[in-house]
Amino acid sequence: MTTEQLKIYKSIDEILWFDWDPIGINKHGIRDEYSGYIPKVYKLKISGASKVEIAKYLDEVVTERMGMESNLEFSERIAEKIINL
Repeated sequence: MTTEQLKIYKSIDEILWFDWDPIGINKHGIRDEYSGYIPKVYKLKISGASKVEIAKYLDEVVTERMGMESNLEFSERIAEKIINL
């Protein structure tokens, strides 16, 4: 990865950890909880995916992998932060 790519990757990690955090785990310090989702979000970001595409992926993670209720509006706010990196 280039320096710029690494910066984006790390920024996505920060957004998922501090802003997304759907299960409220960051207050417990389990820092790698969302690391498995970073590569897909990064790939979406660098491929030019839309806010909606990124939000749908995040919402899918929440509903299908974490078994929680959908909150597409929240996912779109997080996706907007990722798009703006």
